[in-house]
Amino acid sequence: MGAWQPLPEELPAEVRHFVEQLRLLKDRTGMSLVALGTRTAYSKSSWQRYLNASQPPPRQAVVALCRVAGVAGEETERFGVRWELAVRAWPREPVPPVPPVPPVRVPAGGPVPGPLSGGEPAPGAEASVPAGHGVSAARGRDGYEEEPTLPWWDLLDEESSRQPAGPRALRLLLYAALLAVVLLLAAVVGAVTLG
Repeated sequence: MGAWQPLPEELPAEVRHFVEQLRLLKDRTGMSLVALGTRTAYSKSSWQRYLNASQPPPRQAVVALCRVAGVAGEETERFGVRWELAVRAWPREPVPPVPPVPPVRVPAGGPVPGPLSGGEPAPGAEASVPAGHGVSAARGRDGYEEEPTLPWWDLLDEESSRQPAGPRALRLLLYAALLAVVLLLAAVVGAVTLG
């Protein structure tokens, strides 16, 4: 379990400490990366990247590893703090410069020229709007997404803590009754068809 490849020398101390602690936690589970991937909804290759410091893990991956390792309470909070410190110090790959985009010409009050409208702007009735105006970035600063998609079972835990038990229990009861009716109907159709 402890045959990890050496971490890069240029890693900041916070990142090195965090990854070493993650490795110890993973080793404590006694699971392979494949088994860990099936228990946490993060693939084997993702865990390899996280545990070899090639990529920072999402916070939810760290929480999932803590859950699988049986860590709770204060120790989970300590892993959360270590994660925050490591992500701040994690070396970023340089972002390639984006070439400038020429402005798009939009008619003032007329149809937008292009293949769909077929309209041509009237001379002198154009307004210049930069391309990409109004498009928001889907990722955080430096391109790192801090809120990745959660596994469905984690979403159920969050949803149940926000909703009162009454409507949720009623909805589950309704689904169970509907399932029973469908199964009964299938049994009747099968009995009639098969004689």
